[in-house]
Amino acid sequence: MTPSFFDEGALVAVLTTQPLDRALDYKAPEGGCHLGAFVEVPLGPRKVLGVVWGAGTGDYDYAKVRSVMRVLDVAPMRDEMRTFLEKAAAYTLTPMPAMLRLATRAPGLGDPPSMRKVYRRGPSEPDRMTDARRRVLEFLAEYGDLAFTLKELADLSGVTSSVIKGLVKQGAVAEEDSPRDLPFAPMDPGRPGKALTEDQARAAGHISAAVKVGTYGTTLLRGVTGSGKTEVYLEAVAACLAAGRQALVLLPEIALTAEFLKRVEERFGARPAEWHSGATMTERRRIWRMVGQGNAQLVIGARSALFLPYQNLGLIVVDEEHDTSYKQEDGVLYNARDMAVLRASLLGAQVVLASATPSLESWANAESGKYTRLDLEARFGPAVMPTMQTIDMRTETLPSNRWVSDTLKRAVDQRLENGEQAMLFLNRRGYAPITLCRACGHQVGCDQCDARMVEHRFLKRLMCHQCGETKPMPTTCPSCEAEDRMAPVGPGVERLGEEAVALFPDARVAVLSSDMYGSARALKAEIEGIAAGAADVIIGTQLVAKGHNFPNLTLVGVIDADLGLQGSDLRAAERTFQLMRQVAGRAGRAEKPGTAMMQTFQPEHPVIRAILAGDEEGFWRAEAAEREAAGVPPYGRMAGIILSGPDVAQVFDAANALARNAAPLTRVGAQVYGPAPAPIARIRGRHRVRLLVKAGKGVALQGAIAQWVGQVHLKGDLRLAVDIDPQSFY
Repeated sequence: MTPSFFDEGALVAVLTTQPLDRALDYKAPEGGCHLGAFVEVPLGPRKVLGVVWGAGTGDYDYAKVRSVMRVLDVAPMRDEMRTFLEKAAAYTLTPMPAMLRLATRAPGLGDPPSMRKVYRRGPSEPDRMTDARRRVLEFLAEYGDLAFTLKELADLSGVTSSVIKGLVKQGAVAEEDSPRDLPFAPMDPGRPGKALTEDQARAAGHISAAVKVGTYGTTLLRGVTGSGKTEVYLEAVAACLAAGRQALVLLPEIALTAEFLKRVEERFGARPAEWHSGATMTERRRIWRMVGQGNAQLVIGARSALFLPYQNLGLIVVDEEHDTSYKQEDGVLYNARDMAVLRASLLGAQVVLASATPSLESWANAESGKYTRLDLEARFGPAVMPTMQTIDMRTETLPSNRWVSDTLKRAVDQRLENGEQAMLFLNRRGYAPITLCRACGHQVGCDQCDARMVEHRFLKRLMCHQCGETKPMPTTCPSCEAEDRMAPVGPGVERLGEEAVALFPDARVAVLSSDMYGSARALKAEIEGIAAGAADVIIGTQLVAKGHNFPNLTLVGVIDADLGLQGSDLRAAERTFQLMRQVAGRAGRAEKPGTAMMQTFQPEHPVIRAILAGDEEGFWRAEAAEREAAGVPPYGRMAGIILSGPDVAQVFDAANALARNAAPLTRVGAQVYGPAPAPIARIRGRHRVRLLVKAGKGVALQGAIAQWVGQVHLKGDLRLAVDIDPQSFY
C-alpha cells in the first residue's frame, strides 16, 4: 500500500506535465511531502511542475537521484482526482502528462500569497487622447469593474506598460493594492427561489433528495424549451450547498451567460466563480486555489472546469447536455458530459443532464434504466410552445440573390407591424461560403488547408474556418488573373443581414455571430440589448439557439432547414432535429404565442416531419432503431484514428501499415475501415488520413487499440491521434 506521507530522502514518483512516458523518481525534500503534493522538480536544466504520484520505483542509482526542489503551498491533489485522471486517460487513450496539464491550467500556482498591483478605470479623463490610451480606456469600460494586472492590461489592450503608467498619473486608470486569491463570498442556499410549478417541484424534490443522500446517480432532466429546467437544478444546487458540498454547472457557451449568472446571484446572494476562456489569468489562479481549499462553493464553467481540484464536489449539472461543444476536438479528445458522469461516480456525487433535446446516448441510457429520467412537459407561466410550419421552397419563386421567401417576408412584416421581434436563422458564419471567379470557375481556397475560404465582409477579409488564416478580398482571380470577376456564392449571416436591411428598411436589424464582435463581453452586451428590445429583426447562427431569452420574439424563420441533413455523418438527423427544435424554442417564451417557420426543399423528409409533429419520442425511437440495426453508437462502439503529416505519401504509408496489421483489433471482433483521406484532407499544411474502428458494445476497445497503434513507430513529423467515441468525422 502506498504511504500517504514520504519522509525526507524517501523515493517518490513524480508525474510531471512534460511529455514523458512515465513518472520519474526523486528524493522527498527536507520536511518530507504528502502523496498528491504539487511540487517543483528539476528536469535537465529546467524546473517543472509535477505531482507526487506514489512511491518511487528505485530502479536507478539512489546516489544519482535528484531531490524535489520545493513543495508548493497549495492543497495536495486528492486520491479521487488522481484516480479520475488515470481513468480518463485510460478511456481516451491520452498520455498522463497531458491529463495533468488539464488539471493544472492556472498560472503562478507556485507563487506565494502576497499583495499585488491591479488596475481598473479611474475617475478622471486624460489631458489628451491617443489611439493607445483610447484602447486601454475602451477595454476597461467594456469589462466594467474587473481589475487587471499590469501585464494583463497591457497585453489585452495591445499597448506597452508605459501607456498604462501614464494614464495612472493622470487618474484615468486607478492603481490599487489587492490581496491575491481572496475566498469567494459565501452563498446562501436558504434564500427563497422562484415559485415552482407542480412539475418543477416534483423534479426538484427528486434531485434534491438524491443530492442529500450523498451517493452517485445520474438524472436526465428533459424539459421543453422554456419549461424552467434552470430553476429545477438551482434547487438541487441549493440542496448541495446546504449539505456543505461544492457544485459545478457546466454551460456550452459560458461567455454568453450574463442572464444565467444574474439568476444565480439573485438565488444565492453572491456571485459564483466563473471558469472559462474569458477569465483573466489572475482570476483563473484564484479560482483554482479557492476551489482546492473549499472557498469556492459554486463554479459556473466551460468543459475544462471539470478538471478543477474540488475539495468536496457533490453535484455536477451539464446544461444543454446534447451540445457538441462539450466534446474537445483537439489536444486531449474527451467528452465533458461523459467525463462528468465518470468523475461523479468516483465522488459519490449526483449528475444532472439537462436538455430539451437530449443526445441519443443519454436518451438510451435513460431507456435502459442506467439514468433516472424526469420530464417537464409544459412551458413555465403563460408561455406555450410555438406553432411549427414548413415553407416548401419548391413552390416559391425567388431570384438567385434572395434567400428569404415571400411567405416568410409576409410573416416578418406582420410581426413588425405588431411591434414584435422576428429572428432569421442560418447556421453559416460570414458573408458567403464560397468566392468564385465567373471567368474560369476558380474557388478561392486556403493555402494551408483543403477548405474554401469564407468571405467576411464585416472584416473585409476572406477567412479559413479550419485554421483561422485570413487574406484580403481579391480583385483579380488568383488562377486566371481576370479582373473584377470575383463573386460571392451562397449566403452567410452577414449576407442575410444585408438582405434583411433591404427587405425591411424601417426595421432595426442585428446580426449575431461570434466572429463579428471583438470580445465575448461585447457579444454578451449586444444580446442583452436585443433582449431589452434594441432590435426588431435578429439574424443569427447556432449561437442564438443556446438558452437565450428574447421576451418579445414571436417568429423564428429558418432559412435553410436542410443544411444539416447533407453529408454522411451518422448524427446528422439527430443534430438537425436538436438544432431546429432549439431554434424554434426561442419564439413565444413570454405571454405572446410564437411561430417557427422552416424553409425547406424536403418537407417530406422524416426529420422535418418529426420536427413539425413535435413527436420527440417517436423520433428518438426511430433513430435508435436505425443505429441499433447498424451497430453504431450508442448501440456499438467507434473510434477514429487520425494520422497527419506534411508529406502525404508518408502519412498514407503509415496508415496502410496500421490497416495491414490490425490483428489486435480483429482478435476482439472489431472492424477497421480505411485508410481514407479525411473529409478535410489538409489543415495548417498537414495532410490528414483517417481510419475508423467499429466494434460491439461490450468490446474492451481501448486495450486493443493501444496494442494496435503501439506497433507503429512514427518517424519525423508524423502524428497519430485516437478519438474514442468520435462526435465528428471531419
